[in-house]
Amino acid sequence: MKWPICLGFDGSSVDDWTAIRAETYSGWQFTPTYGPDHRPTIWNPAEWGGQIPRGEVHAAVDALFRTFAVKRMYCDPRDWMTEIDTWALDHGDEVVLPWDTGRGSTRIRQMHDALDRFRTDLTTKALTHDGCPITATHMANARMVAKPGDRYILGKPHGAAHQKIDATMASVVAHEAACDARAAGWTDQPEDTRILIHR
Repeated sequence: MKWPICLGFDGSSVDDWTAIRAETYSGWQFTPTYGPDHRPTIWNPAEWGGQIPRGEVHAAVDALFRTFAVKRMYCDPRDWMTEIDTWALDHGDEVVLPWDTGRGSTRIRQMHDALDRFRTDLTTKALTHDGCPITATHMANARMVAKPGDRYILGKPHGAAHQKIDATMASVVAHEAACDARAAGWTDQPEDTRILIHR
């Protein structure tokens, strides 16, 4: 039996990082690995000649869908619409869906609500995680940026473009995917929801 999971994808091209985070039915998040070297699904463009290696990302997505029973994958569409369309064709447009993280004003309410749920579920331990060190660094970098109506979105520290938050965004998007999947009737929880991850 394949382990059922949901995925969150936050992509970039040349400056920010690209990340995929996963969440199980029970609310445990982890950074999957892929390929012969079991690389984490977080890419720093500086390690790839200054540009995100799209072929590696495609290989990782392919591996995740072959390894796990992916119930839902939410993807931030900026810079990656063509790839997201391809993944939706390959795996179903009811499974792979764009989820705009709201860099513009039209998604502030949705992003605020997602962040609020994420923070609450972390605090109450409804959401737990694998302790991924890259994600922990990105979480520490993330700041709440005030918006009208007592809302907020995520941002980097002022004047610190090098302090990345992309794995945080992927974690929030993965949690939204998992929460929506559970609300839609996701029920196939294995007895043991901890997954052995090779680092």
